[in-house]
Amino acid sequence: MIEHPYWWDTVADPPLDQPPPLPARADVAVIGAGYTGLSAARQLARQGASVVVLERERIGWGASSRNGGQVLTGLKLDAATLVAREGEWRARELFERSLESIAFLERLIADEAIACDYGRSGHLQAAAKPAHFRAFRDEQALLARLFNHKVELVPAADQRSEIGSGVYHGLMVDERSGALNPARYANGLAAAAVRAGATLVDRAAVRALAGQNGRWTVTTDRGELGVGDVLVATNGYTGPATGWLQRRLVPIGSYVIATAPLAPADAAALLPRRRMAFDSRHFLHYFRVTADRRLLFGGRAEFSRPSPAATRRAAAILRRDMARVFPALDAVAIEYAWSGNVAMTRDQMPHAGKMEGAWFAAGYCGHGVAMATHLGALVARRIGGDATAHPLIDDRVPAIPLYRGTPWFLPFVGAYYRAQDWLQ
Repeated sequence: MIEHPYWWDTVADPPLDQPPPLPARADVAVIGAGYTGLSAARQLARQGASVVVLERERIGWGASSRNGGQVLTGLKLDAATLVAREGEWRARELFERSLESIAFLERLIADEAIACDYGRSGHLQAAAKPAHFRAFRDEQALLARLFNHKVELVPAADQRSEIGSGVYHGLMVDERSGALNPARYANGLAAAAVRAGATLVDRAAVRALAGQNGRWTVTTDRGELGVGDVLVATNGYTGPATGWLQRRLVPIGSYVIATAPLAPADAAALLPRRRMAFDSRHFLHYFRVTADRRLLFGGRAEFSRPSPAATRRAAAILRRDMARVFPALDAVAIEYAWSGNVAMTRDQMPHAGKMEGAWFAAGYCGHGVAMATHLGALVARRIGGDATAHPLIDDRVPAIPLYRGTPWFLPFVGAYYRAQDWLQ
């Protein structure tokens, strides 16, 4: 079993053959070379700024090349929860901005000719219990009435047209969502940023930030950089150099396995329409079929920080769960297992803005492929002087009490959600 993301082996060339030297000065330093940072760097360079992207590992190394490649409508919170918390007007605006982020992603991919296997596959959510399918009916009505967004319900008796499993109790299908190869997209976005004029420097961990008189000194493993603005785009990999943001983001491990390639008929039997799929649990599973007919099957197999040992434990759990959903895969080899961090916020919403003098965008809560791309570009426009309002650019991330960057409470959170899945 290969213990790195399957997606890495689908990318022919790394975005950087040889990292350039760190310049002494630039207009903007972007910390983190994932979707947020790369999209921001592209936009900043197109606006005429000199911009340097600083990455601790390789370009796109984090969640941007580890996720499931699901480009989903909406946010982490379901429509009913969003309305109850935010009110109808703001909930509608937030949902519309999620669709706007997908449209932005699609335009960017087309404009930059990024070969990342993007397509509007649609997604399906599978009801883990009969009560969950009844809740789907309420959500369908709410989405139509308030959001003018159409989804289809598929009862359990008919769900074999969408999924080759009998363990679920019906489906909710949204045709607007999409799918891509996340590593190829990250590489293509990096190449677009470079073409625009951005400088990407990997293996350049940021150790300290010091601001004085409207300027910043950024201390990295490759030397010091003087800039006018800093954008922190580290999300689930935020470190102590930006402790003010680290204390507001909880990194939670997400784990994924990938099977050996399946026969065409076997792959088609799992997800006949190649949709992105996830279930309705708190401890959810998500899955899809890749271009070479592997099943990727992932989820929060345990609430812990990723490590080699945790990844192996999670792979065994995911294999068992995969075989329960798709019994025909019980004897199929698992060729890949990997993990990555999802950044959760206290209110389960993404946020962007300016704090402690530095810009930031983070907290996508597992819905970041399109939103990270879009928010990165929007914050870049803010840095350039565009003050257009956006509901997620609010200059704040709600603080988490008694939290300083070490998520000591994760086992308790995991136990709570396991209980919720059993009770609800």
